[in-house]
Amino acid sequence: MFSILIPSWNNLPYLKLCVDSIRRHSACEHEILVHVNDGSDGTLDWVREQGIRHTWSRGNSGVCLAMNDIAALATKRWIVFMNDDMFCTPGWDTAFVEALREIGHSAVYLAAQLIEPNDTGNSIITVANFGTGPADFDEAGLLAYSQQLSSGNRDGIALQPMLVSRELWHRVGGYSIEFGPGMCSDDDFLMKLWLVGCRVYRSVGASHVYHFACRSTGRVQRNRGSREFLMKWGITMRDFKRNCIERTAERGTTSLPTVPRANWVSRLKRVIYAAGQYPSEDLLRWEPELPAKLTFMPLEDDPSV
Repeated sequence: MFSILIPSWNNLPYLKLCVDSIRRHSACEHEILVHVNDGSDGTLDWVREQGIRHTWSRGNSGVCLAMNDIAALATKRWIVFMNDDMFCTPGWDTAFVEALREIGHSAVYLAAQLIEPNDTGNSIITVANFGTGPADFDEAGLLAYSQQLSSGNRDGIALQPMLVSRELWHRVGGYSIEFGPGMCSDDDFLMKLWLVGCRVYRSVGASHVYHFACRSTGRVQRNRGSREFLMKWGITMRDFKRNCIERTAERGTTSLPTVPRANWVSRLKRVIYAAGQYPSEDLLRWEPELPAKLTFMPLEDDPSV
């Protein structure tokens, strides 16, 4: 049914839980695909032992390259991007299927209802603490809570895990590598979806996924994604989300702009940021020797050559 893409960077205990939850709590048999960043913690050996189709980089290639690598392996019509520190509860996938049937077309972006242990101030995330990691994870408590949790679908929301069609993914070219290692790459992806006509951004209330939020991004040299987004698109992420994505919750999306227009504040910020070198400066700070981290298929493995 789904090709589930999971980038993972030396996070094996979480990845094991994530994959186990997909296998035990899915109603359909899905294709699990993992990109292993580094993998020196045993992740690479584990995915090979499990027979999980995967791609691999010698170091942390970032989420954009990782997602594009494993997306090339996807064979199902629908792609799910799931973080390795997420745990699926029973019914998560059937809720997605029912939502797709109701919508009736493939120009959609669906997200699950996230449950997190800590209150980060995000009102669209359900806060309930069933552990902050594998060591203190209360699975039984989570499953009982999920079973009684009642929340409806909400439009104008774009979270992860996300579901899009493989057609839509390839139409916009997947994730943009200039946002490496990945901050605001999701927002850039949303803009590209918007430009090709995606107007359904929905959080599916019956699809419950627990997110440990282990924050592996704290281990990387973060790019200044919000500035890079503004320099690329000429509009701030905040304005794009507020004036476009969130407004799809209203009736009559045909009145929304095909191409978002920047206000004077965005234009002024863009002039100021033009003195910097975006994104090249951030890419250099993150990983100046990125090609050395990547792996490529040897020609002897390609029967067409």
